[in-house]
Formats: sequence, structure tokens, C-alpha cells
Amino acid sequence: MMPEISLNILDVAQNSVTAGALLIEIGIIVDSANDTLECTVRDNGRGMTADQVEKVTDPFFTTRTTRKVGLGIPFFKMAAEITGGCFHINSALGVGTETTAVFGLNHIDRMPVGDIAGTMTALIGSNPDIDFLLRYAIDNHGFTLDTRDVRQVLEEIPLSEPEVLSSIALFINENIDTVGQRL
Repeated sequence: MMPEISLNILDVAQNSVTAGALLIEIGIIVDSANDTLECTVRDNGRGMTADQVEKVTDPFFTTRTTRKVGLGIPFFKMAAEITGGCFHINSALGVGTETTAVFGLNHIDRMPVGDIAGTMTALIGSNPDIDFLLRYAIDNHGFTLDTRDVRQVLEEIPLSEPEVLSSIALFINENIDTVGQRL
């Protein structure tokens, strides 16, 4: 199992990249009253058939040709379920896919969220032509990072420039600290 939720998010978002998504939305939402931490990755990629959605949580099913097992989704599902949470994938061909993992927020087995800034800058830096939307909130207090907005401000400067990625990481980390405790 991956030691941080952010690495699971990175894996699922990379699946979205492979599926041809042009927009990948990532949500990390805490609801303290319901003791939940919800992580969602939604994309507008090619989507999956109902049969693929049914099989995607099977570690011995993968669409990759480089290996015969796919452990990312099954481990993400298991990580959520061992905390009393749940896991869902909704997908439609030609529309995209939404993956949601809900964790028991204060469950002893919930792994830390980890380095969201590092995850986002890795995704943005390696996929500068894809747009990413990050929503991060704890009890309705949060922030949003939308690379479409960043592109408008930067005009011709690529998102993959080290200074840009450093600024994005700083923005994310400062806002996480402003929202509240690190998860």
C-alpha cells in the first residue's frame, strides 16, 4: 500500500492522463462533523466501459501492456475501506471517469494525506498542456488552484518552468497552512 494518500491521487491522476484527459479535477474535502476525508479525481478522458469499471478494482486486471497487474486502484480502495470508508468509480465512454475514496478521518489506520503540493507540481510539470483543478477544504474553509487561471496570468510562460512550479507549490502549501491542520 502507498504510504500517503497523495501518492494514490498521483496514480489515479496519471491514469487520467493516459486516458487522454484535458482537464483533471482533484478534490480533498474534510467533513469533521461526519468524520470523513473525501478524495476525488475526476477527468474528461475517454472513460471506461461498464465491464472495465467492474474489473478495475481487481489487481489482476490492467489495461497496461507493460505489466500484468494493476495495484494502484485496488490499494486505494483497500486504504479507504480499512478506515470504515468507501470507494466508488463512475465512468462513461467518451465522457470521463470519477474516482472517489472516502476515508474515516480520525481512524487510526488512515494514512496521512502527504505532499499535495509535490503531487500537483509533479502532475503539472510533467503534463503542462493538461489543465488541473485542485479543491482543498476543511469544513467548508478552503482554496482552489486552477491552472487555467494560472495560464491567463502567465500568458506565454509554460507551466513546466521551475519558477512557476515553485510558485504553485508555495501557493498550495501556504493555503493548506491557512485552512488548518495538516492532514
